[in-house]
Amino acid sequence: MNQASFSDNWSGGGITSLAVGTSFNYKTDYTKGDKSYVSEVILQYGKIKNKGQLQRKTNDRLYWDNKVALKLSKSWNFFGSVNFESQFDRGFAYSTITEDDVKREKATTISRFMSPGYLTESLGLEFRPSRYYSLRIGTGTARQTFVLDKNIYKNIAKNYGVDTGKVVRNELAFQLVSNFEKEVMPNLVVKSVYTMFANYEKLRSIDQRLDLTMIAKVNRLINVTVAGVVLYDDDASRKIQASQSISLGILYKFPY
Repeated sequence: MNQASFSDNWSGGGITSLAVGTSFNYKTDYTKGDKSYVSEVILQYGKIKNKGQLQRKTNDRLYWDNKVALKLSKSWNFFGSVNFESQFDRGFAYSTITEDDVKREKATTISRFMSPGYLTESLGLEFRPSRYYSLRIGTGTARQTFVLDKNIYKNIAKNYGVDTGKVVRNELAFQLVSNFEKEVMPNLVVKSVYTMFANYEKLRSIDQRLDLTMIAKVNRLINVTVAGVVLYDDDASRKIQASQSISLGILYKFPY
């Protein structure tokens, strides 16, 4: 949580604001003999309100990944996975309009829950040489992109790759998912996930996403988190998208 307040005559400049953010991460790894099951849930949401401006999101993600694997050798597994991704709240594009000689902000909806939403099923081989690194090679991958709001196309012409008037798009692709999570030094954990999705019908345009998070533990309850995302998806934008955040907060680790 971050809060700042200034009087109207504050000579140093500044704006009164309030920001709140939360992140929930749950991961389970069950292995018995040659079989394993891994499930991970990531829930993130944050908002900021600056005086004189409309509310803005600082984070919004709903992600659930499930994978079953059968060991073939020391470092190789055959795997099957299903994951789902969307967001909780509406996303907006902001502009300034003038009415009766008064300027005000206008918010235009460009995304919301299940607009878009992604469901991905994948089969292939997994290279896992250690507990902290794995690489999924999904030669048989299917993805359904959902846009349930049929009016979104009016505000974002690409409509996330779904044809206007329809609510779902099916794709077959080759997918790579690289996971790294390790305590690289005492009280510092680095986690990265790189995903590549190559549609067999348009291999010249490959969707890519890199999530990088560093968590530094200050004490038993306080931690500092630096997180960044870089992605390219031409169904949303022809330019590379990026976001970054730094937060100081309370970390509670559930016992197990």
